[in-house]
Amino acid sequence: MIPLCSPKQARLPTSIALGSFDGLHAGHRRVITAMENNAPGVPTVVSFWPHPREILYGESRLRLDLPSEKTSLLVPLGVEQLVLIPFDHSLAAFTAEQFVDQMLLQTLNAKRICIGENFRFGRNREGDAFKLKELAQKSGVQVCIQEIIEDSKGRMSSSRIRSALQEGDLINAENLMGRPYKFRGRVVKGRGIGKGLGWPTANLQIDGRKFLPGIGVYSAWAWINDSNKRSKAVMNLGPQPTVDPTSPSAVEVHLLDQNINLQGDVLVIQPVKRIRGQKRFKDLTSLSKQIGLDAELARSSLQ
Repeated sequence: MIPLCSPKQARLPTSIALGSFDGLHAGHRRVITAMENNAPGVPTVVSFWPHPREILYGESRLRLDLPSEKTSLLVPLGVEQLVLIPFDHSLAAFTAEQFVDQMLLQTLNAKRICIGENFRFGRNREGDAFKLKELAQKSGVQVCIQEIIEDSKGRMSSSRIRSALQEGDLINAENLMGRPYKFRGRVVKGRGIGKGLGWPTANLQIDGRKFLPGIGVYSAWAWINDSNKRSKAVMNLGPQPTVDPTSPSAVEVHLLDQNINLQGDVLVIQPVKRIRGQKRFKDLTSLSKQIGLDAELARSSLQ
């Protein structure tokens, strides 16, 4: 696991891949590979936390990869540290020149900076990729600008991944990310309704900053406490329209053909296929029967 650190904790000098890199799709990996290739400093990914739009516009920006998840994903790419720059109104007021000089050159002692061609920075997003190159090269710092990758459906982007997940299209999301989408959560005590129906579920507490797929019932793989053994599962993501229509959205996972106490454990979940959307049943007996059908569909999709 590579270290996750603040700019002042970073090992210096650095070779930097600069951007949000949320989802680590092929375009992101191209920027990181360009940075890491014969890096003149410690190969480093640098991102802002929280997302600038959260601070500037009060928008909620859920992440495909939380920082703690991203560190393990960066290791195979040759990255040696992930630096998160705290984004606040003070940093937002930096001019393009101040950001390059004070943060990238002085604090991080960058010797190479790699970015995507759509990268913007500085007060009111005044700086673009070519402005960064102009400013950094005055100090003899190498700057590489990578073109946006496109396929038949348009440019590679985190937004496309989010759209695929929102639609429950896990195959498209995996193709865009180059890896299966996963999330993790700790099992917390529920109301025991699933157990009463004969389908005990693990109720997961998920980090509120994590982007989740669209509501529905999914087949899924589950790993308990980061073990190597995976289990077949059926997952409900969303509210409980039959049991309690007013309940908040939740993540409930039933491990197929197992009956074990998971409370307090951490499950890693890989949704595989969206089986159906949510619906309200006339009674709990009808709901239990449907869960049985869902379980059979989940088994057949998990091979």
